[in-house]
Amino acid sequence: MPSTGKRPDRPRHFSMLRDFSLADVITLANGFAGTASILAVLKYLEVQDARFLWLAFAALPFAALADYLDGRVARWRRKNSQLGADLDSLADLVSFGVAPAVLGFAVGMRGGIDAAVFVYFVGCGISRLARYNATAAALSDDSGKVAYFEGTPIPTSLGLVLVLAILTWQGRIAGALPGGTVELFGFVLHPLTLMYLVSGSAMISKTLRIPKI
Repeated sequence: MPSTGKRPDRPRHFSMLRDFSLADVITLANGFAGTASILAVLKYLEVQDARFLWLAFAALPFAALADYLDGRVARWRRKNSQLGADLDSLADLVSFGVAPAVLGFAVGMRGGIDAAVFVYFVGCGISRLARYNATAAALSDDSGKVAYFEGTPIPTSLGLVLVLAILTWQGRIAGALPGGTVELFGFVLHPLTLMYLVSGSAMISKTLRIPKI
């Protein structure tokens, strides 16, 4: 057959990144900040230098700011997409699910029951985000904005982070955590860990309806 003279389309280098909107880039900044927080915690555990722990705390407000901005930029530019929604959920899981749990472990909640509570908390975050993605279309208005959340949104875990930051500033971490320890069936629980249990349970509640600002 004669040649048409057209070259077959080839995938562009970094074609996926080229397709990201401004809102998607802001969402990535959220995930980057959450990852930086986790790495800072790991460095703190290695060298026991409190500066890294404070860096871990400081990264999460930046994640929250990016999480606040990405949806507004998407609606402003009318670039709402399923890709953006999935990116947002994945970034939120890192910054407001895994990072707060790792911080709890770092400041001294390292018992066996503590670990189980952290796993439950992150699992609730995963479930909360999956439910949001599945129901967002039905709950949103013509602009794409969701009127309310079913259960508390995962960024509310920043309240836990604030508590840990205050305790760190007061020097009440590690062996000085409020409430001390309790042993149950041979496993250690720090009662302070129960705030993660409450937070996770509130995320997956279907009776709590939180207006979205």
